[in-house]
Amino acid sequence: MDQNKTCLEMAFELARSGEFSKLDFLERRLRDQGYSTAQLDGPSLRRQMRKLMLAAGKNQASTTSTSSM
Repeated sequence: MDQNKTCLEMAFELARSGEFSKLDFLERRLRDQGYSTAQLDGPSLRRQMRKLMLAAGKNQASTTSTSSM
């Protein structure tokens, strides 16, 4: 666990990384790193996290396809 980051800060960082396609996987990573995911409850926050993950995944896919040309 990064002592300088809250669970929410780390969750947003992971969501933007493009590494996760599902919120369940992101939450599992947070728990593995010692964070409590209780703060990630609520429909608005969960929706925001899903949008970030989707955008990051699309960005990563476009970067991958561009670099393979």
